Amino acid sequence: MKKEREKRAPALRRDPLYKSRKGAKHRRRVQTAKIATGTIFAAFFAILFLMPIILTITNSFMSASEIAANYGTVFATDANGGKVYISEKVNLKFIPDMVSFSQFSTVLFKSPEYLLKFWNSVILVGPIVVFQLLVASFASYGFARYRGRIREIIFFAYIILMLMPYQVTLVPNYLISDWLNILDTKWAIWLPGIVSPFAVYLLTKFMRRIPESVMEAAQIDGAGEWQIYRRICMPLCKGAICSAAILVFIDYWNMVEQPLILLTDPETHPLSVFLSKINKGEIGLAFAVATIYMVPSLLIFLYGEEYLVDGITYQGGIKG
Repeated sequence: MKKEREKRAPALRRDPLYKSRKGAKHRRRVQTAKIATGTIFAAFFAILFLMPIILTITNSFMSASEIAANYGTVFATDANGGKVYISEKVNLKFIPDMVSFSQFSTVLFKSPEYLLKFWNSVILVGPIVVFQLLVASFASYGFARYRGRIREIIFFAYIILMLMPYQVTLVPNYLISDWLNILDTKWAIWLPGIVSPFAVYLLTKFMRRIPESVMEAAQIDGAGEWQIYRRICMPLCKGAICSAAILVFIDYWNMVEQPLILLTDPETHPLSVFLSKINKGEIGLAFAVATIYMVPSLLIFLYGEEYLVDGITYQGGIKG
């Protein structure tokens, strides 16, 4: 039997079916190896990027003495307030020796200044997100519904403005705010944010994917522009609106330059500016405040992750 199998082996190797099966197995092995390698790389970089967040959250539950013992050399200063050369290694600890809520107790109950800055951030960012999306939805409907040379030039100008970093438009914003006499007021932050072109660009590109036949059918049935906007475009653009809301919120939640330049009163600064000014002797409080500051962004992202992906990948049309 063994000799017969050895005699048939060359013939089997020449069989096209045998070769195709062997090739399929080889391709499966290569594909599995690629997937495994990609997964390992993705997991490595995911852990690498998550380490600062995990370190901040876990260190916020450390006591002040433990933080000083682990990171005291980083923030050491001399008699004149200058930084001291670090000759010792910093001990990065992810697990506290004893869980302590003293930092959060100080931030939430004993130091109202931190909560004041937190609510400053909410008051500054909330209206920007709501009204920027409202303005962008109307502008995007106009850009998507009606085409023309003038409208295309205006939309191109929107794209150019979106590509410019905020530092380029900072001086014009300052001069216009001064001319409108709204410096040192919340309107100096609200107005530039409300008319920001990012949401207009995102929603316009999304609305242009909606088939024109849908809107024409609605017009034949007697629907006006307001009904087409409210009953067709807005429901179909739900994912894009949620995506824009998440991205706009995260962008303005972390703003620093705008309040530093346009708001001279430190009492009106948001928490994003105040985090960089926390006293060097209050490193534990800095960890606790940073953790509280991350909570809204994380919750909004986790809640709207599905809408974010759907808004970016959706190609238009009506879902069945």
